[in-house]
Amino acid sequence: MQIDGRAYFVERPRRLNDLQIPHLLDRERPYRIVAKVELQGIDYENFVTDMLADRQFIEDHGQDCKAGDVWDCLLVQQKGREGGVLVLPEQGCFVSWAAYVPEINI
Repeated sequence: MQIDGRAYFVERPRRLNDLQIPHLLDRERPYRIVAKVELQGIDYENFVTDMLADRQFIEDHGQDCKAGDVWDCLLVQQKGREGGVLVLPEQGCFVSWAAYVPEINI
């Protein structure tokens, strides 16, 4: 089973700052990236400042994501930047769990 890394996931975060908090390493979960979305700068900023809003791109890839021993996640990145937000959707277009990964580029 392929694992892309480990990250600290937060339930229903509102903003990117909600994901950038100190945590114990044993609270990190293994994840696998099953889909990737690259957003233009303004769209990425809109996403990370209100992650609880409905997003079509989450709905488009939500069926590929699931929780388990390894979480299958959607990676949301700003075009041309490293890092991004791992998303585990809920009910199609909502962010249920998310994690910030500062250095990832696939």
